[in-house]
Amino acid sequence: MSTPAGRESRGNHVVAMGETSAQKRQGRAGCGKQANGSGSMVGILSGPSLEQRLAEKEERAKLVLWRRPVQTLNYFTRECFILASEYLVKLWHNKRLVLLVAMLVGGYYAAYNTPGPHRAMLERTGHMFWWCAWWVWLGILSSVGLGTGLHTFLLYLGPHIASVTLAAYSCNTVEFPSPPYPDDILCPDEEETTGPVMEMSILTIMSKVRLEAFMWGAGTALGELPPYFMARGARLSGHDPEDEEMAEFEELQRLKEQPGEASWLDRAKLSVEKLVERVGFFGILACASIPNPLFDLAGITCGHFLVPFWTFFGATLIGKAVIKMHIQKLFVIIAFNEALLARAVGLLGLIPVIGPRLEGPFKKFLEAQKQKFHRRPGAATQSQDQGNLLAWIFEKVILLMVAYFILSIVNSLAQSYHKRIHKASSTRERKHAQD
Repeated sequence: MSTPAGRESRGNHVVAMGETSAQKRQGRAGCGKQANGSGSMVGILSGPSLEQRLAEKEERAKLVLWRRPVQTLNYFTRECFILASEYLVKLWHNKRLVLLVAMLVGGYYAAYNTPGPHRAMLERTGHMFWWCAWWVWLGILSSVGLGTGLHTFLLYLGPHIASVTLAAYSCNTVEFPSPPYPDDILCPDEEETTGPVMEMSILTIMSKVRLEAFMWGAGTALGELPPYFMARGARLSGHDPEDEEMAEFEELQRLKEQPGEASWLDRAKLSVEKLVERVGFFGILACASIPNPLFDLAGITCGHFLVPFWTFFGATLIGKAVIKMHIQKLFVIIAFNEALLARAVGLLGLIPVIGPRLEGPFKKFLEAQKQKFHRRPGAATQSQDQGNLLAWIFEKVILLMVAYFILSIVNSLAQSYHKRIHKASSTRERKHAQD
């Protein structure tokens, strides 16, 4: 049986988050217990009641472009201006770092524009840098998303791995001419192919796309840092941020004491938190190594329990950029195996009514892709590929998902400004009450 002191040392998070829980309980009972003036004053000093927070949250949820377009755009513009000002101030306080980066970029462009044999190396280095930065950025977008993630694996990395897989089986090699690879995939000329013809293996294809997959996974690991730093900053400062994710974390702490009220999703979240809290590095690694939509909660848990940064980020990076990415690569490569893909298209034709209508466009699409790989460098793609129904549908799906992602960013920043002005208003009320 643990002593009260032991419980306090192991459960500081309950104490830290208990203030907000007490505020909520006080808000529930505030209507019946504020008969005297002192009770009212305590309610003012403790911040908004639960009813006020719920009303504010409900009002904020209505702040979307399709319901309040003018107000949403107004708040979005104001929030962008505030964020830009804050980042400019941060850049001003880090003048030396900004100057160093500017000198490096300026030196690179000066050397690049100077004629000499070094230009070819600088061009390859710059191309490789932007190629890696592109996949890191897509990984960050997939993980952060500002309210809704952009599924960049399904939109970009997955199709890229699938294209390399189809080209590898069609060309029977992964030594694609560079340039144009990786911007475009072409089979090498037969006279340029050296060595004995070997059967294409899965490991060979995995090694070809290892850099892109690792950079994308590293980007997703970077995208998990904001929840970690938010929870860590709140714990160190003793401040309770009015954030939905932190409110969800606090609610889970309450459900620990009343497990009967927890739903199956809450129990799954509690299992993730318990695994991370008890196992540490290997618990974080296990959660990051599998597709896990609840990993944001793991980041908040690690930040709240002051898990060292490199323990959290190291386990997340290894799990997402190494283990999980190899699993996803393997799945895509096997799915787009030439024999397996032909069999899947054949089974597609067995579907009643719509099967024969889908089988033809799929076969046409795959044949067009194979012909693209064997064309001459600089040759235009054939018109049948441009008019293929599947390519047209996939292009429109990408446009719709990107448009929805942009709309979600606008809505999220507008709601962030709404939260900002209400928080400032609440702070002013507490100051007036103290005066």
